[in-house]
Amino acid sequence: MGASERLNPEAWVDAYGDALFRFAVCRVDDSGIAEDLVQDTFLAAVKSRDHFQGQSSEKTWLFAILKHKVIDFYRKRKSSGSGAEMIHDADEMVSVFDAGGGWYQKPTHWRTDPEKSFETKEFIDHFYDCLADLPKRNADAFVFREIDGMSTDEICRKLDISENNCWVILYRARVLLRRCLE
Repeated sequence: MGASERLNPEAWVDAYGDALFRFAVCRVDDSGIAEDLVQDTFLAAVKSRDHFQGQSSEKTWLFAILKHKVIDFYRKRKSSGSGAEMIHDADEMVSVFDAGGGWYQKPTHWRTDPEKSFETKEFIDHFYDCLADLPKRNADAFVFREIDGMSTDEICRKLDISENNCWVILYRARVLLRRCLE
């Protein structure tokens, strides 16, 4: 049985949809964009499932696709010059209040420091902007190693490069990211 026969796209939404959505919304901080990224992930997975080699689980494979979709999102946003914050839907805000202006359900006490959360989000946005500015091969190698956790051998096979070239590419990616982040 081939790898593509093991994949069951009909089960992906139920099995992985919520986890993929949570992952995406944490990175883009906009539920609409996160939904689009997850849909794009499923579409890309369906289109490329014949190329799935079975070296990871379906879940890991889908998350890897989503990670690249998030990076592409920041890359496109950077190239379009749209640094403006996303405007949230007013209907979304109205739905949390009753007709008298009271809460339908009172918010729970925040367990996190909002200032620290903002700084973290600001850092993640800046990090993904920096990653989007890297040459594609450097960005891919960095994501494969540091985000996907791939070994050097896996990266070399995926990018069709030598081990020495892989180390050089990773070194350059880290130097460029560090400069950008500083």
